[in-house]
Amino acid sequence: MTLGVAMVTFDARDARSLAGWWARQVGGEVLVDDDAEFVVVDPGPAGGPRLAFQRVAEPTVGKNRIHLDLETGDRELEVERLLGDGALEVARHETAGFGWVVLADPEGNQFCVSQRH
Repeated sequence: MTLGVAMVTFDARDARSLAGWWARQVGGEVLVDDDAEFVVVDPGPAGGPRLAFQRVAEPTVGKNRIHLDLETGDRELEVERLLGDGALEVARHETAGFGWVVLADPEGNQFCVSQRH
């Protein structure tokens, strides 16, 4: 028996808004919108697991323990696009010929963007 990753779920103060933001970033679409309590985004042509956003009363405090690692053909161009749509840059890292940029979405969830090899 093997397991596959079907969905990654985020806690969110505004599930509908955050789902819309991520749908724009991955070129996906909102599939399920359960009265803004639970919203699911299909990742679209890029593939990968669905992203889900569930409304919670209290925001997550501190660094998230799980994050998305995203890759693209042009890291700097993609980082600039994300920053232009409301992401915040947290850090940049380079090690042994591999680099990535840590960003945060509009609710502070961190994710990384690297260059596809």
